[in-house]
Amino acid sequence: LRPKVDAAWHLHELTRDLDLAAFVMYSSVSGVMGSAGQGNYAAANVFLDALAQQRAASGLPALSLAWGAWAQDGGMTGTLSDVSARRIAASGAPPLTVEQGLALWDAATLSDEPYLVPLGASGNTRMPGEVPPLLRNLVRGTRRAAATAVGGARVAENLTRRLLETREEERVRVLLNLIRGEAATVLGHSSPKAVEADRDFHDLGFDSLTAVELRNRLTAVTGLRLSATLVFDYPTPTVLAEHLVTALLDEERVAGTPAATGTVLPATADDPVVIVGMACRMPGGVSSPEELWRLVVEGREGISAFPTDRGWDLDTLMRGGHGGHGRSATSEGGFLYDVADFDAGFFGISPREALAMDPQ
Repeated sequence: LRPKVDAAWHLHELTRDLDLAAFVMYSSVSGVMGSAGQGNYAAANVFLDALAQQRAASGLPALSLAWGAWAQDGGMTGTLSDVSARRIAASGAPPLTVEQGLALWDAATLSDEPYLVPLGASGNTRMPGEVPPLLRNLVRGTRRAAATAVGGARVAENLTRRLLETREEERVRVLLNLIRGEAATVLGHSSPKAVEADRDFHDLGFDSLTAVELRNRLTAVTGLRLSATLVFDYPTPTVLAEHLVTALLDEERVAGTPAATGTVLPATADDPVVIVGMACRMPGGVSSPEELWRLVVEGREGISAFPTDRGWDLDTLMRGGHGGHGRSATSEGGFLYDVADFDAGFFGISPREALAMDPQ
């Protein structure tokens, strides 16, 4: 948070007595809509938006622009993977061209509002799934199958019935088409044909976040309780299709499918959550919730010197290369306990990728 938060606050403090014509901050739409895996980045941008509103309330010039993505291949968008770029393009808020961005900038500077969201919009694109909470008062959402008491069971029953009515040799193909379609949606492809049936999900572009999203979508359409590691346990669409056919046609499941009723529960985003188990590994040698609590109670720090079991060249890391290039800015950090025990191969992660991973 500090680069944005501290910098903005210092500028605010140091210029509040000056006769400024403008005080403009660039935040991000991630603070408005949220962004999976970027909670810290979203929070920092929300601070900029709040600071603009505070300054405006105090009679000071202020403008915070929560930009969406730009199409120009540079800056933060220059590091986007192809999968991320496709997902943004398919989100209904496509990346802004330079011309669009400059036009929105001109419009923003003429506004009296201290906080604006310059964002591209495509009326022909609609992300499948639930409407984000922020937008529920703006658009009419569709009723989710999961919002009915037996919605999931009804969907699963229909799919199971379809499989039972399909020749045995064709059943895997039915599930394979379903999986490829859902995977294409998650990855932002325009057609299921882009998802090769016998290619590893990892090679198709799935990471931990998109893997969970695919699991959630398949849970909704099958009614099955599926693991978050689904695409790692069954690494190709074909293998996964075979597994789902077996699970759906399990004799006990078919025999025990409840009859659908019309009872409907209201869709809500604040259903109660029950914690039935807990485990963790944290910096400071913490390998359990009890040890984490002990660290907090005793007021100890989880910061330590660089570990020696990560495969890092510590000498080069501390000294840097030619002219100090690549040198670490610190000699300490918060490192997960015993992370070398992580079985990267089990999850289809290459040794090189494992060394570069940043646990979040």
